[in-house]
Amino acid sequence: MRNIAKIFVVTCLAVSGLVLNGCASGGGTEAKDNTVAATVNGRKIMLSEVERGVNLQTGGNPAELNQLQLAQARLQVLSNLIQREVLFQRAEREKVLPTEAQIDGAIATQKQNSGMTAEDFDKSLKAQNISMETLREEARKDLAISALQDKYSGKIDISDREVEEFYNKNREQFVNARGVGLAMIVVDPADNSSTGITDDAKNDADAKLKIDNIYQQLQGKADFATVARAKSEDINSLRNGGDIGFATEEALKNNSFPPELISSLFGPMQVGDYTQPIRFASGKWYIFKLAEKRLQTENLTLESPGVRQQITQGLTNQRKQILNAALLEVAMNEAKISNNLANNMLNNPSNLGLRPAGEAATGSPSTAAPTQSPAASPAATSSPVTVKPANANK
Repeated sequence: MRNIAKIFVVTCLAVSGLVLNGCASGGGTEAKDNTVAATVNGRKIMLSEVERGVNLQTGGNPAELNQLQLAQARLQVLSNLIQREVLFQRAEREKVLPTEAQIDGAIATQKQNSGMTAEDFDKSLKAQNISMETLREEARKDLAISALQDKYSGKIDISDREVEEFYNKNREQFVNARGVGLAMIVVDPADNSSTGITDDAKNDADAKLKIDNIYQQLQGKADFATVARAKSEDINSLRNGGDIGFATEEALKNNSFPPELISSLFGPMQVGDYTQPIRFASGKWYIFKLAEKRLQTENLTLESPGVRQQITQGLTNQRKQILNAALLEVAMNEAKISNNLANNMLNNPSNLGLRPAGEAATGSPSTAAPTQSPAASPAATSSPVTVKPANANK
């Protein structure tokens, strides 16, 4: 079950699926910088790609980093880009590249998961100076690396004995705790338009009017999940029809749920019921639907539904992580890598070979400015392109 301990944290819109990780900076004119940060088997990784990765990690504010932080960020981003390129080239050699149809499907899924209309999605790409060609190339790399990893992890076989041993050593993990499963609709009087919310209340009066209208729709037998997707101002839960998962009574208290609400959830409310609008101390309005109710803590056995499958999947994932690390290690050892950025830092220790954040590009590693070319995510196998609403910086 998902933990809802963080459901009230406001986050930026991140497109689920291949393209995303975190809040990106806005668009702009791409700097003309031909500096090569590194090469992998002769294939170039440009400094502009590194700069965009730093831009991504800093939420579009690389100038806030001091020189040491900036140097460290660049080295880390470049390391991730190198690892990504190494794995992609290995996927090319092992002929596990995706078809154009698979790339089409990945882009279509990405658009769907973004929560944006097709028009808004295209505007977002244009605003961030990301071409569809770039988007497709990053999808190609993601799918290829995933296929390469699956080629080796597909040989994993977890025995019944391993499952039983894990269960016997970790019985305390297999407990269905007393708690409730919830879905919610949120109305926030603050301006949330930058997160992709279209029907957004921007003050207390509008928020009260909106939550009352939503409650009337629910009383008129409107489907809770449908209304949540259309009206909720919590970007994470609305994609799941308001579903925020399962929470123990202690978790609800830690999230500042009013005592009377907790009593109602564990008391008279029945599965399928929803609350009246409730205003939290944060100023946000909530309507909660009770999706699941468990009044007693239950110890699970190996024969309980889902337990064997859960253990098998967990052990499989652990082995996948090890195999992926081994695959990367072997691929890196076989590759011919030249890290020009790192060499430049060693040759210029007084300023680490870098210009201060925010200066304009002049074509050298010490003066190259952040650009809008593809950014690297912190993971070597995650996509370095982020798509966000076109007005996210307004």
